[in-house]
Amino acid sequence: MRRVGWYVNRLRAMGPQEVAGRAGRMAAGLAREALERREVPDERLLADPHRTWDARLADFRAGTGRPVLLDRATAEKLAAEYPEDTEAVVAAAERVLEHRFTFFGHPEARYDGPIDWSYDPLADVRWPRMPSRRIDHRVGTGDPKWIWELNRLQHLPWLAQAWLVTGDRRFADEALDQLDDWILANPPGTGIAWRGAFEAGVRAIAVTVALQGLADAPGLTPERYRRVVRVLAASATACRRDRSRFSSANNHLVGEMAGLAVVGLCFPELARAERWTALAVAELATQADLQILADGAGAEQAVGYQVFTAELLGVVVLLLELAGRPAPPALRAAVDRSATYLASLVGPDDPTPRYGDDDEGFALRLGPEPLREVRPHLAAVAALTGHRAAAACSVPDLTAGWFGKARGVPRPEPAPALEPGSFHAEQGGLVVLRAGDRRVTVDVGPLGYLSIAAHGHADALAVTLSRGGRELVGDPGTGSYFAHPDWRTAHRGTRAHPTVAVDDRDQSVMGGEFLWSRHARTTVEEVDLTRGLVHAHHDGYEALEAPVRHHRWVVAPPDEATVLVVDLLEGRGQHRVRTSWPLHPGLRAAPDEDGHLATDGTGAPVLGLTHAATTPWIHHHVRGDEETHLGWWSDRLEAREPSWLVGGLCERGRVPLAVATLLTPGSERATGASVQLTDDAVVVGWSEGRRTREVRLDRPAPVAGTDQAGDRPRDTHLQHRRPGPRHG
Repeated sequence: MRRVGWYVNRLRAMGPQEVAGRAGRMAAGLAREALERREVPDERLLADPHRTWDARLADFRAGTGRPVLLDRATAEKLAAEYPEDTEAVVAAAERVLEHRFTFFGHPEARYDGPIDWSYDPLADVRWPRMPSRRIDHRVGTGDPKWIWELNRLQHLPWLAQAWLVTGDRRFADEALDQLDDWILANPPGTGIAWRGAFEAGVRAIAVTVALQGLADAPGLTPERYRRVVRVLAASATACRRDRSRFSSANNHLVGEMAGLAVVGLCFPELARAERWTALAVAELATQADLQILADGAGAEQAVGYQVFTAELLGVVVLLLELAGRPAPPALRAAVDRSATYLASLVGPDDPTPRYGDDDEGFALRLGPEPLREVRPHLAAVAALTGHRAAAACSVPDLTAGWFGKARGVPRPEPAPALEPGSFHAEQGGLVVLRAGDRRVTVDVGPLGYLSIAAHGHADALAVTLSRGGRELVGDPGTGSYFAHPDWRTAHRGTRAHPTVAVDDRDQSVMGGEFLWSRHARTTVEEVDLTRGLVHAHHDGYEALEAPVRHHRWVVAPPDEATVLVVDLLEGRGQHRVRTSWPLHPGLRAAPDEDGHLATDGTGAPVLGLTHAATTPWIHHHVRGDEETHLGWWSDRLEAREPSWLVGGLCERGRVPLAVATLLTPGSERATGASVQLTDDAVVVGWSEGRRTREVRLDRPAPVAGTDQAGDRPRDTHLQHRRPGPRHG
């Protein structure tokens, strides 16, 4: 019944055109199953079927008529410039020789004999050898993410680089043997490896680049080259024919078109190479403007997917340049404006704030690192486009080295430090308030991209806080995709995020693991970067039987240490209201009279959280709860560790009600907080040492149909009163 519900919700997220399109594709797919098992003859596959495969291999080895990224001379130069990274890549290749693989937060898996590309040894599950479109990966007992990661073959570029820098034939022979085995075990359209054109696209990039690094390997025979080219042609066909459309046209479409472009550019002997390249590059230019917004934020509301999407675009820009073809301005512009946004977000020292999903995807895995982080990504962009802000906030790595060397750009000198300020990304919906080494982020954006918002989280109006490059309050991460459904639900839900939950409900309604059937909508009332003020509200709880509108003010003046967060719940009825503040797992938390005090490993105070409300309010905290799956922090997909989730709770409060939370980094502490709610204002008072403080916020107009009477001004006005020292 759960699957039936998913299909119903998925249909509701589609328009009539999408329903008709998917039905037509399904019918055509069933008719194609028999055809996919037939080998396309050379005269249809190749531009010049009369040339021998020996001649084609000779052209490939010489790089004739195609861009080349991996080659021996460049590898030797990079080994001298990046000795530690190169040594780590060779060590990773050694593990691949032993058929040892580690993906996500799972433990290492090992195949004692030949690799079984359909077998997941961790779950002891073998995926069926049947037409791919008939496999429902959502109901399997194994984790499809794990088996897809194995079948992306992104470890082959490691083997190719190890061959180039060591000359040890074991690496080249293993790579070619694995390609032989994979092609034999995975005919096009059969098995879990071909479940989705996206997998074919990402795999095509890895195989193409690895094959370039194996060009001079003695084991690369004309027959082997023929087999690889044919499977890449089948991959390109799948990317073109089965590309993601309509509500699914997110980063998957970018991956499919990037794979199509790479095959078209790098194998000009294929009859459709030019058409594939033209189609892919045109579609990528369109998607670049759709998926990297005008302010540089990612449309999917997920930093991890933004990096992945921008790097896919960057790979195509690089190969077009190496082929002597100008990349469409839209591609390069999207990569650059994404880098501007990301550099402004992380600066030279700040941690990367996480929001939305992150599946740890690599566009092209050249370095040894287990995760693609923002700063190495910025280094790759700097090597590709010369982006100065990206260079200033980057950590150069092997991927950046390959990009730069391929373009003939020397390894850059350390760039001058960037001092980013506060900013408001209006399209992406993120406000960053900076003061010295303190950074506050406020999420005022949409749930996610397109009607399904697949990778968004129900975190409207979430607030994060870091200081001195240290994360204090943050997003608890993705948790899981398929292996732990309960983790998936909790980590996407509102209660896990630094915002407010009403009646312990999510702001948006989940329709499936990667589907939201109702989206909370956020409205920005005011952003004043100079004063450090944000005011916004969302409608996620207006669908309750007794509707509620959640307003949030964030007051973070640049000359004050304390950050004030005020939540106003307007509406009707009595509700359970909860604030949540997820603390970094490196912090310890303890309740006290005013709220909670967070300390570091030495016991030194690093953050005070002071709570107050206009209704009876209790402090709550949880760490590593196995039942609710709250109080966990996930730095890796499929892994988590306990962390403190603290906040305040009103069991049954009549709205309107107001809540104030004071976040004070360092050893100082706000005490004695109070909140008053008048007809036209929310007034918050507290003490800091010998100073008393008061902030007055004008209440917005009431929600239509609520019990609150009277008209209140829509504009938000902030007034500070500092009466001076209070003597007791």
